Amino acid sequence: MSNTDKKDVDDVTGTDTTGHSWDGIKELNNPLPRWWLWTFYITIIWGIGYTVAFPAWPLISSATSGMLGYSTRGEVAQEIARFQDANADIMAELAVADLETLDQNPELMRFATSAGAAVFRNNCSQCHGSGAAGAVGYPNLLDDDWLWGGDFENIAYTIRHGIRNEEDWDARYSVMTAYDDILSNGEIDAVVHHVLAISGQSHDATLAAAGSELFLDNCAACHGDEGKGDRNQGAPNLTDAIWLYGGDAATLEETIRYARFGVMPPWGSRLSEAEIRAVTAYVHQLGGGE
Repeated sequence: MSNTDKKDVDDVTGTDTTGHSWDGIKELNNPLPRWWLWTFYITIIWGIGYTVAFPAWPLISSATSGMLGYSTRGEVAQEIARFQDANADIMAELAVADLETLDQNPELMRFATSAGAAVFRNNCSQCHGSGAAGAVGYPNLLDDDWLWGGDFENIAYTIRHGIRNEEDWDARYSVMTAYDDILSNGEIDAVVHHVLAISGQSHDATLAAAGSELFLDNCAACHGDEGKGDRNQGAPNLTDAIWLYGGDAATLEETIRYARFGVMPPWGSRLSEAEIRAVTAYVHQLGGGE
């Protein structure tokens, strides 16, 4: 009898072993249960069938579409179309509604704010935050400090045309002068302390007095003699505690020296009229609308 015909039988169970041993522990040569094998074979057949029927194999620029032509994108598109059809009538009503009297129609108002919240989350929250509280360089939409006005008409205009973009000729536009090459370091420091003074912050009185004249000569044309701003130009009020980029001395110096130029894209070509009105109503009712 050859060595290959000899079987290594486990003394305890009486079962053949594979001949493998780890630290004296032998591996039994038990066959897999038939039910397990058939289940395994079925999953292989099912997997092959799935890759044939559904999108599966990646290609260079796409993937196999599958014999059934199923598409998750198509399924989502169908769901969107279904809801659009269901809301078509009320969207049409919203598209021509007077926003000033929208609260007189509770059903339409509820729909507008609900739809506007969805539009805001999809298109505006990336800059203004999910709660519309803004961030450095992105206005807080919850307060009463509006650079271009916070009534229905002005909010809708800003959403529709944007700010300082090159896509819409009707975009709101204003330019702040950079004073790095116009004023000396000492003069910039004086203007900083003047702004600190008019905004009620700690400041150097001597520098603030010198900065007052410089402010009138260089800044008052936009911000006003008292620094209260001008909404028609998008010039912020410098006398309150609300700052778009920051109101500390270092940030004010950077703003005066190099200027700011925030840009908002126009949404008039991306959103429908009803969606613009919806997000206008939503932003207005957040608390800061006028």
